[in-house]
Amino acid sequence: MVPLIELRGAIPIAVGMGVPLISAYIIAVLGNILPVPFIYCFARKILLCGNTKRGFNFFLRFWFKKGELNSRKLREKAGKKLFIALMLFVGFPLPGTGAWTGILVASMLDMDFKKSVIAVIGGVLMAGAIMGVVSTGLFGVIGSILDK
Repeated sequence: MVPLIELRGAIPIAVGMGVPLISAYIIAVLGNILPVPFIYCFARKILLCGNTKRGFNFFLRFWFKKGELNSRKLREKAGKKLFIALMLFVGFPLPGTGAWTGILVASMLDMDFKKSVIAVIGGVLMAGAIMGVVSTGLFGVIGSILDK
């Protein structure tokens, strides 16, 4: 549930520590999805409020601008296929493209709550599968090298 790292870091770490892949996948996916509805409902309001207040406004302004920039880029590229674009945005496990950023983007675009949550969940499942395959392959190769 750590922003920016999310399951992209959790699955490889868990597999590296010997946690079975299925368990690591389920826990990482659930932990990644759990805050999504809350982020959709409250993040934009908090970021907008923080833009005008003193104190943490630098931190909040950074995230608001990041969300605005990502949402603008996604809308320009996706057009009418925004659901698929959001799912793929979250689904490719690159830094800054996880569920938290994806649902913030959906919120900034005023996407339908249900559609955006489903798209993000689909993306999280896809990113988890990719990270599972990469993690087991990577650690399998390292283990076979160390066994020799």
